[in-house]
Amino acid sequence: MQNAVAYFRTSSLSNVGDDKDTLKRQKDAVETYAKKNKIQIVNEFYDKGISGTVSIHEREQFTELLAYLKSNGAKIILVENASRFARDLTVQLVGNKMLKELGYELICVDAPNFFTEETPTAIMIQQILGSVAQFEKANLVAKLKGARIRIRREKGRCEGRKGLKETNPLLLKKTRLLRRKNKVTGKQLGFTRISKILFEEGFKNSKGMPFDKEVLRQLVS
Repeated sequence: MQNAVAYFRTSSLSNVGDDKDTLKRQKDAVETYAKKNKIQIVNEFYDKGISGTVSIHEREQFTELLAYLKSNGAKIILVENASRFARDLTVQLVGNKMLKELGYELICVDAPNFFTEETPTAIMIQQILGSVAQFEKANLVAKLKGARIRIRREKGRCEGRKGLKETNPLLLKKTRLLRRKNKVTGKQLGFTRISKILFEEGFKNSKGMPFDKEVLRQLVS
């Protein structure tokens, strides 16, 4: 016998209560289907006074339902009909798509194949949603690229990755000290020599090796 959870929803608060026809009708339909198909209902969730146009992740009880499924192991969600799940077609399709991706099966007991049949309207909505998602992704990539170019122009590099000046100020300070001119001779240590001294004092690159002389040169430039 398969385990399932039942989901009920009423959009009007006046329908709240076990003695009200709307909730009773939903329960009777779900329980009849479960019994006929040898499905055990292990828990029930009821969103009271929630519009059918509200996204499922914004519903308190449906969120509780998902948390329960994750810990319980049941994979089936039973609803009286598609409108009890959501009245808005887009919310229906998006919500069902999310549930499928999570590994759950949504069954409308009045039409068990409702979400598995590829109707022309459903296909059209899915294609539109896919196109919108692709556009939003491309738009985001373009915005990020534009931001990187703008920052590079303004600051000479992209803000996304910080340099050694920000991540290792002690290295910068020590390199500048070593690079100072000798007060007697007026000469400066070469960066190769500075790299060796720094390594001996414990300053290493990400691979545990001495810093390259060009890296040090750019660091103090």
